[in-house]
Parts: sequence; structure tokens; C-alpha cells
Amino acid sequence: MRTEKRNKKQKGKGVRNDRVEGTFVQTTPSARQTMTFSAVIVLLLAVCVAPLTAQLPLSHPHRKSTLLKMDEAALTINNELQSEIVVSWLSDHCYQCLFQPLGVVAAGPGPGVASTVDFTVSSQHPLTLQLNSSQGSHQHCRVHFHFGEHGNYSLWVKDLNDSAEVDCSLVTDREPVNSYLPILIAFLVYAGLSILVAVGNAVMRFDVVRNLLFRLGNTVETERLINSELGSPNRTASSDSPIPPTTTSNRLRSLDTFRGLSLVIMVFVNYGGGRYWFFRHESWNGLTVADLVFPWFVFIMGTSISLSLSAALRRGSSRSRLLGKVVWRSLQLFLIGVLIINPNYCQGPLSWDSLRIPGVLQRLGFTYLSVAALDLMVAKTRLDNIPTDAWWYSWRDILLYWPAWLCVIAMETLWLCLTFLLPVPDCPNGYLGPGGIGDFGQYPNCTGGAAGYIDRWLLGENHIYKNPSSRVLYQSRVPFDPEGVLGSINSVVMAFLGLQAGRILLHYKDLHSKIMARFLMWGFALGIVSAILTKCAKDQGFIPINKNLWSLSYITTLSCFAFVVLLLVYYMVDVRRWWSGAPFFYPGMNSILVYVGHEVFEEYFPFRWRMSNSQSHAQHLAQNLVATSVWVVISYILYRKKIFWKI
Repeated sequence: MRTEKRNKKQKGKGVRNDRVEGTFVQTTPSARQTMTFSAVIVLLLAVCVAPLTAQLPLSHPHRKSTLLKMDEAALTINNELQSEIVVSWLSDHCYQCLFQPLGVVAAGPGPGVASTVDFTVSSQHPLTLQLNSSQGSHQHCRVHFHFGEHGNYSLWVKDLNDSAEVDCSLVTDREPVNSYLPILIAFLVYAGLSILVAVGNAVMRFDVVRNLLFRLGNTVETERLINSELGSPNRTASSDSPIPPTTTSNRLRSLDTFRGLSLVIMVFVNYGGGRYWFFRHESWNGLTVADLVFPWFVFIMGTSISLSLSAALRRGSSRSRLLGKVVWRSLQLFLIGVLIINPNYCQGPLSWDSLRIPGVLQRLGFTYLSVAALDLMVAKTRLDNIPTDAWWYSWRDILLYWPAWLCVIAMETLWLCLTFLLPVPDCPNGYLGPGGIGDFGQYPNCTGGAAGYIDRWLLGENHIYKNPSSRVLYQSRVPFDPEGVLGSINSVVMAFLGLQAGRILLHYKDLHSKIMARFLMWGFALGIVSAILTKCAKDQGFIPINKNLWSLSYITTLSCFAFVVLLLVYYMVDVRRWWSGAPFFYPGMNSILVYVGHEVFEEYFPFRWRMSNSQSHAQHLAQNLVATSVWVVISYILYRKKIFWKI
């Protein structure tokens, strides 16, 4: 999940009129059926979602309409006072921030006559408007309001009978549009398609229907269509299936399903997520949908490491040979991230002067190398020779691997020491803030504290990400990389917790109730740790949840979620067989190919096309959903062709 392409465009540029410019920054069945369904998806999204851009009629036809972008509203301030006023704004989403200037409104030209200025304000989060006298620090009033997208509003500033009092009244001139309606339509479209597939599969299981279709078609293709495994929750493994179904001795469908779910959401948010703020990375502390998927991908990678290395050792592979493969695969991930996904094509693919060194695949490579090496150090060749009468037998999935646990605890101790004790020039020790206008503007160049300082010192400002998500809201001034060096330590911890999930699957093989109980216990324990670290608050905890820093509370919280989600998917897919894992199972089987492909071909049709209205959430949402669906279809076709890109 990538941040570098999502924050280049800042929202809320000012709208100029003939008086003043105000500025506001806020910033299958069978392959044939599957292709038919994908075509229906594209058609329905194009027909049902894209046109949803109509706006409500003006309640004041005489007023000139302001040209607005996404997540913007028009605000007209009418000043009837006999003195000019200075208007400032502050977003509720900006923690301990300074008020930012919006503009100046001149004094009214006469009694009862207003001076009018138009501004553009953000509609993403509630705002507080502050109106002060330009002659001094006297505050006339404050207005707290959540503006709606493409709404028109008027703020009237008047003297009351007592001239010492000022009345500020906000009036809605034009109602905002419902920018969330396209999400509802898209959800209903996909839900309807899922229901159709489920009903079709249920009907196909009746002998009468199977015989009828066979008689009508009387071809080998019809028989293959009827017996296809796509979407069937009770399928059995066919002789030509590349993936055995659902036992821990073979490949678990739930793991690929969870990986595919994370990957599909990752592709969707990387493509833009319909340009909704909750499908983008959080500005600093807190979580959005986009902040969930990368750590889940890291978590399930750790689970897969445990299962794959254990199987290789049981087959007789040597640890040294496996370590060599791990090193080579990690190097490939790093090189793909640096040379294929990352280059600045305007200056050439090998522009070393400005080449970003950290990145998603680079972090995956480092994490994979670290966790796989730890597992190879302590992994058991056999699990059936453990004495069942030992006092530690109930905790064997932890105590048997105590050296690896000591290494992980040491790594986390290192993270805590560097984060809270490393001296950073002109910054307080243990600073975890965004810099810029955060913390009331006291530490504008301290973005990320020790994490940002280490990256700038070790890699140089030209080789790290220069437009972090904090720049839009907090107006951060210095480069900061969300995939930096210090955060990679906690990435290893996240993958190691996923490795623990894999050990549970190995040690409690086929004991479904015990596996799910252990998942639930881990989820509960990690949730308690998160509650303590964060004090159940977004910004006031000891260590807030922060994706940019990959903070300890971020790891424990997302690991808690991962254990719970894996429990649910494991129960539905591998235990009860209610769900085959489709369609997420297929991209989960080709995760590297889908991730690299969606980055490389992002600007090509059918993943992107020219829109009639680039300021429409509906059209962006339709485009991003279609692009994501195309990758799901591609991964299914590759699965049917038994093409899997492994590195």
C-alpha cells in the first residue's frame, strides 16, 4: 500500500473574486461465467454509479454558483460591522493545531449594508471558524459546523441592539449533495452479483438441473461448467486442481483468502478509493480503511512463512539451503521495489540522485528475511515427538521457540529506546507528533521525531518520501517516509505475530476449536495491550496508533484485528466450508504479480480512462472499482491456467 501517489494533490485551494482571495487547505462456475459476471460489473458500475453527479437546485437562483471541487463547499461571509474582520479556520481532525488564516472581510459600506467575500472550505471534517477584529485580538465569535460537499452557505455577521455584541448566523443557501450515495449503489451492485452467484451455485447442485443442462448442452464443456469449483462452498479437490482444499497438512484456503482480501483492498485504495478521505491514509494518528491492509498483508506473510518452512523441513530440506532461498527472495523483493515500481521516470529509471530507497516491497523483503531467519533458527523438524505430559505442553507453540521470542523482544526494546531516548536536534525526546502546525506550532521541523531523523541522517532527504500524508492537514515541512528504517522493526514484530498464528495451526492441526480459541485469546490479549498504550483515545495515549510511524500500538491493534479476521475466515472457509474464498482467493494465490502489475499498469486502460467530470466521487469510484475488479478477473484466469508468479 503505497502513500507516495496519494497525497500529491492538496485540497481546498482558494476561490478568487473581485475583492479578496481566500485560501483554505484541507486539505463458476466457469471461466465463461466469470468473464460474463465481470462484464456485468463494469456495465452496472458505469451505468448506475458514474451518472450520480447531479446537484440539487439552488434555493437562491440569483446567487452565482461557485465552481467547487471534491470535498469542498462554498462559504460567503457577509459583514455588516463597521470594521473589517479576519477569518481563521481549524479542522476538528487536526490535533492541537493553530488556527489558519482564511481571509479578510472588509467593513460594511454603510448601516445595514454587508460587505461580501466568497471562500472555499473543506467538507471532509467539521471545522471551527473564528472571526476576529482586524484592529486587535478581540474575538467576535466562533462557529463550529460540518459543511457538506458542494453545499453553498452564508455566514452573516451583524451588530445586535447592544453594539458590544455580535451575532454570527450560518444559513444554508444550497443543500449539499450526498457524496456517499455512490458507495451505497456500488455495494448493492456487488452484493446483488454475489447473491446471484450463490443462488446459481445452489441451483446447480440439484440433480434435476444438472441433468437438464447436460441434456441441453450434451458437451464436455457443459459438464465442466457444472462441476466447476468456483464459488462452491462444498467442493472437493479435483485431480487437476493446483491447490488442495482445506487441511493444515496442505495449503489452507483461508490464508490465501485473507491475503487476497488485503490485496484487493490495497489495490482499490492505491488506485484512489473513489477519492474519499476514509479510503486514504490517516494524516497522522488514527486509522482509516487504507491503514489496515498493509499490516494485514505482513501478518499473513508471517503465517505463510511458518507453514511453508515447516513443510520444507519435514521434506528433508536443509536449513542452510532454505536460508539461501530466503535471502535470494528478499533481495528480489527489494530490487523490484527500487527498480520497477519506484523509479522517477521523468529523470530516467536510474536517477540515483532522487531515487527513493524505502518502499512497500523493500519493507516486505526486509521483514521476510528477518522473520524467516528467526523461524529457521528455532523451527522443529518434527512436532509429533513432544512429550504430552510436560508442564509446558499447553504452551508449546510459544515456549518451544523462546530464543526467537527473546530476539523479537530485544528488537522491540531497541525501537522503544530509539523512539523515546534518541536525542533529536531542536526536538523534545520521545516526540511522536507530525510537526508543522501540530502541537501549536512549537516543533515545525520535528515530523516523526526519531524515526524521521534517522531516515534523514541515514538515507538523506533526497532518498526518502517527500510528501507524507501529514503535509496536507498539518502542513509538515520536512520529508518523512512511512516505510522508513525505524518502522521496519515493528514490521518484523507484526510478521512474527503472524508467524505465531502459523505455529498455532501447526501444533493444533485439525483441532479446529482449539485453533480458533487460541486465535481469540491472542486477539483479546493484543486488544488489551492496545487499550493500555492508547488509553482508548486517538491522540492522548502513551503511544497513539500511527501508521506513519508503525507505532507499537498500531502493531498490537492491527494484529488484534488480524487474529479476529483470520478466525472468521478460517471458520467459514476451512472449518464449515460455507465459503470457498472466491473471489479473494485468486488474487491471494498471485499476490506479487497483482501488486506489481497494478503499480506498473496503473495509467493504462482499462485501469484508468479520461473522465467527463474529474471532480466527481462517483466517477472516480466507478473507475477504481472497475480497475480492481479487472485484477481479480486476471488473477482468476491465471489460476485457471495454473500460472503463479513465485519469487
